[in-house]
Amino acid sequence: MMHEIRPGLHRIQAPLGERFIAMYLLTGPGGALLFDTGIADSVTGTLLPYLDEAGIHPTRIRWVISSHCDFDHTGGNAALRAAAPDAEFLAGRADVPMTEDVELLINGRYGEFAERDGFDDPPETTAEVRRATGLVPVARALDGGETFDLGGGRIIEVLAVPGHSPGHLALWDAANDALLISDAVLGETVPTADGRAAFPPTYRDTPDYVDSIRRLRGYGANLLLTAHYPIYEGEAVNAFLDGSLAYTERIDAAITQVLAGSEELTTLEIIRRCAAGLGPWDGAAADYLIFPVTGNLERLLRQHMVAEGERDGIRTWRWTA
Repeated sequence: MMHEIRPGLHRIQAPLGERFIAMYLLTGPGGALLFDTGIADSVTGTLLPYLDEAGIHPTRIRWVISSHCDFDHTGGNAALRAAAPDAEFLAGRADVPMTEDVELLINGRYGEFAERDGFDDPPETTAEVRRATGLVPVARALDGGETFDLGGGRIIEVLAVPGHSPGHLALWDAANDALLISDAVLGETVPTADGRAAFPPTYRDTPDYVDSIRRLRGYGANLLLTAHYPIYEGEAVNAFLDGSLAYTERIDAAITQVLAGSEELTTLEIIRRCAAGLGPWDGAAADYLIFPVTGNLERLLRQHMVAEGERDGIRTWRWTA
C-alpha cells in the first residue's frame, strides 16, 4: 500500500517477512523529509520505485530521520544515501550509537537479556539483521523540539517519545493534523500484514512509554501513523493510544497475580505462567514479552513492590509488597 494519504504526506509500505514496514515521505516546495528507511530491500525494492512512479527524484530528500535504532527502521540508510548522497541523516541522541553500528545494536539491544535472563534471538534472526542492514554515520542528533521547514509554510516538529527505545522520535505534521509515531506506541500485539498476532508489544522502559502515550494523546490528532499497524483516523486514534496504555496495566496485573504469594521466579518463568492471559502468541513469540515485562518489573522494583535476586546466574524476582 503506497499512496499520498494527505497533501504532501506519503505512506510507503514495504514487505517485512510476514509483516510490513511503513516509511513516510513528507514533501513541500522546499524539499522532502523521509521518516525511516526500513531495511535495505525496502529502499531498493519499494521506496525508489515509488518515488520514480510519483515523479519525485530521490535528490529532493533533504533529511532522513530514523525514528529509532531498530534495524527495520534504519537498515535502508546506506541504500538511501547511495540514491540521495546529499541528504542529512538524523536520529534521536540516545539511539545514535545503535543507529550507526549494527553489532552494537545486536549485542546491546537484541541481546540485552542473554546473560542476565537466558533469552536471546535465535541465530537465524541475528543473521537476517546483519543481512538486511546497511547503516551510515548520523550527521546530527535530535532531542525533540527541532523543526523542519518544507516550504510553503509546512513545518514539521520533532517529538521525543522514549519508551520503546531511549531515543525514539515522532513527528507532528500540524498541517495534516497528523502524528507520525513509528513504534513509539505498540498496542496489544504487533500484527502480521494480514492482521494476525505476530508477537507482543516490545516497549522497554515503562514509565517513559506511559508518559509518551499520554503526551501524544494530548495532541488530539486526527491521523495516527505507525510503522507496522493500519492507519488510525478520528476516534480510532485515541482508541489505539488508550488501549496501549491499558495494556501496561494488564502486564502489572499479570505479574502481581503470578508473583504475589509465589516463590522467586526468573523473568521467563513469570512470562510462561502469564503469557496466555496477555495475548494469543505461541511459545517462541510469547517469550518476547521479556521486553515489556522487564520494563514493568523494573518499575515495580523502583516502587518497592518486588525485589531482585539471582539463581544460577539468572536474574530472579520476588514479591515484597
